[in-house]
Amino acid sequence: MILHSNIIGEGKPFVILHGFLGMGDNWKTLAKQFSESNYQVHLVDQRNHGRSFHSVDFDYELMAYDLKAYCDKHNLNDIILLGHSMGGKTAMLFAATFPKLVSKLMVADISPRYYPIHHDTILEGLASLDFSEIKSRGEADEALSNYIKDQGVRMFLLKNLYWVEKEKLGLRINLPVLKDNVAEVGEALPIHATFEKDTLFLRGDRSEYIGEQDEIIIHRHFPNSKIIAISNAGHWLHAENPEDFYAAVIKFLT
Repeated sequence: MILHSNIIGEGKPFVILHGFLGMGDNWKTLAKQFSESNYQVHLVDQRNHGRSFHSVDFDYELMAYDLKAYCDKHNLNDIILLGHSMGGKTAMLFAATFPKLVSKLMVADISPRYYPIHHDTILEGLASLDFSEIKSRGEADEALSNYIKDQGVRMFLLKNLYWVEKEKLGLRINLPVLKDNVAEVGEALPIHATFEKDTLFLRGDRSEYIGEQDEIIIHRHFPNSKIIAISNAGHWLHAENPEDFYAAVIKFLT
């Protein structure tokens, strides 16, 4: 099965991988900007997310091979690869496994290290949504607010809502499998995985995902990497400060 994507523009292939509980469409505004700089942007939905296939199996090795199958299907090689959070982990493993296919790698606000489970409340909130009762986005937002106070996070999560049929809402994500396999999201990059080509790590200056202690492990796996901070941004740095994020990416690519 091939991953679903939205392809924008013409030029050098530029693949973007979203984070946990996200989808390629989260990146549409930035993708349009990148396409104006002569890139063909592939907004890919990873397995169990967005419009891509559902599977009971879920880990980074599978997601890296999903991307390999996608590249083969679309005849992509020498790609620019950008991944955020969970997508960043997939991107790191893909680049280390298939280095000939990647010309430059960018990783947004995630390190190669292990992260403990920290999505419990979010998953609990999503699982609590009763779509026999909830008939609108507003009602879903209200129900979710009992678990998640941050409106921005709720808006991000509710992008997964869609009309399964007339007057019946549902979630695009494969929630049961993601709940059962949430520990996989925090898994570390395999100890011997390395990628020698140019790599950029972008971190939000208000985020705690990449700290000083991460610099050693990043440079061990990615010897030709640099780490830059995006100001006035937390973990969703591309959404919180898209102007600076865009400028940093273009500077690295050119």
